Amino acid sequence: MKKWKLMIPIMTAALIPIIYVSFFAEESKSESQKRVLALGDSLTYGYGDDKDTGYIGRLEEKVNEKNTKESYQFQNLGIPGQKSSGLQKQLMKPSVAEDLTEADIFILNIGTNDLIKSNGGDLVPLQHDKIMEAKTEYVENLNFILDTLEKTNEDAEILVIGLYNPYPDRDSDKIEEYVDEWNQTIMEEVKKHGKVKYVSSNPLFKGKNKEQYFHDSLHPNGKGYEMMADQIMKKYEF
Repeated sequence: MKKWKLMIPIMTAALIPIIYVSFFAEESKSESQKRVLALGDSLTYGYGDDKDTGYIGRLEEKVNEKNTKESYQFQNLGIPGQKSSGLQKQLMKPSVAEDLTEADIFILNIGTNDLIKSNGGDLVPLQHDKIMEAKTEYVENLNFILDTLEKTNEDAEILVIGLYNPYPDRDSDKIEEYVDEWNQTIMEEVKKHGKVKYVSSNPLFKGKNKEQYFHDSLHPNGKGYEMMADQIMKKYEF
């Protein structure tokens, strides 16, 4: 019995360094974890991907495979069908506003529905006046979104994903002109902000076989989303 009484303080003393190291290791681990918040529409959501992860989930895998010193936790708040006006409202929700303050990086992909829905839900036939009117509204919304992200979290970096032509295998020079014009405008607006970087997506799909890279008339399949994830990895150093 006396022997056990003597052992208790010895065991306790031995455990103290282990507990100490474990505590600070866990603390260090938590400090080395970065949070990435993805905002946007069905493309951010990952609709059409056979793995149900889209480019955001695939990007998370790639980033964490590459980084050994720190981990990245991705949170996907993409909403299918969302336009820039809808994202404005989403950012005003208290639960989302809290998430914004905790992010280290934002990934923003919005505008595809603004363009397509302004033309009646398709890009054939093209209606110039409606598309240009929608672009004006979109630019205002985009700046509001970027301003909100910057004011809510001044330390976070923002990646803005450009639009792509959903009909890459069609004789669509006119569609390309509008997509390029919108992307040029997005790049110009991005330059007005501080920690904001533009990542192009349209060149990825040019000349690609629709059946190989798309799930439907708009959304990529797993192969298409994989290209998008790789493109972000090339353009931004996680």
